[in-house]
Amino acid sequence: MTITEWGKDERKLTGRVSVLVGSDNGKYPSGNTLVVRGDSECFVIDPSVDVVARGGVPVKVDAVLNSHAHEDHIPGNRLFATARVHIHEDDLPGVTTVDGLMDIYGLQGAAREGFKQVVVDEFNFAPRPDAEGFQDGAVFDLGGIAIEAVHLPGHTRGHSGFRVADEVFFLSDIDLTGFGPYYGDTWSDLEDFERSLRLVRDEDARYYVTYHHKGVIEGRAAFLEMLDAFHAVIGRRHRAMLEYLAEPRTIVEMARRRFIYRPHVENHFADSVERRSADLHVQRMLARGEAREIEPGRYQRV
Repeated sequence: MTITEWGKDERKLTGRVSVLVGSDNGKYPSGNTLVVRGDSECFVIDPSVDVVARGGVPVKVDAVLNSHAHEDHIPGNRLFATARVHIHEDDLPGVTTVDGLMDIYGLQGAAREGFKQVVVDEFNFAPRPDAEGFQDGAVFDLGGIAIEAVHLPGHTRGHSGFRVADEVFFLSDIDLTGFGPYYGDTWSDLEDFERSLRLVRDEDARYYVTYHHKGVIEGRAAFLEMLDAFHAVIGRRHRAMLEYLAEPRTIVEMARRRFIYRPHVENHFADSVERRSADLHVQRMLARGEAREIEPGRYQRV
């Protein structure tokens, strides 16, 4: 690994914190990587595929922080082979082995094997059995600046944001996009995601950084406006699914209807995401008394 300059693609937020802006403002499969420079150590948060393609970052990296275990957030774990790797303990299996990562998605059969090859070939995955798990509230002292982990589960069990010196908050995949929250993995949870969205409202920072799309958001007012719009997508999906259950439907039929992805989207995990998301919403409907199971595996709104 070499130290590489990023020029105009490095956006400096403070004297110690900068964003390495990914391709298309961090559009998947890329992302916006955070670099934090301390007096004693330098950390990189979620080193993207662009970091790998460029062969490094503008500093010598002592440690990598992963916000969670998804393929697009961990490519540089292999690149920074001599650096420590830290991730929330709940997502630790996803960086120690590729099968651990597949378990997080919940993929099976051909989809599992196909996507496993993708994460190795296209996302530079290499196991980091030396990775260390942290817990909510863990503080990393870099010398003159500290990073605090804030557990924000729902997207994955271990998904975390990072509070950097009270000026910057890294939101990771609470990415405030029009697509809305993603909770389509086996290790995702809709109730946890909504709790995390309520929790993160209390963060007061000068800059909020998303891993994808929005990138750097300046000021709390703009952040809250985007957060509310992002959160509202969950309600729209729920209402659309409930309307679809005017007639009895199965989870498989709901998945085919596509409430998360557009019909033309085809990839290794789209069907699995649709099924998982539909199941989470149906469980919410049943708990609220909005729908009932009229026969095993078939649901209809009340």
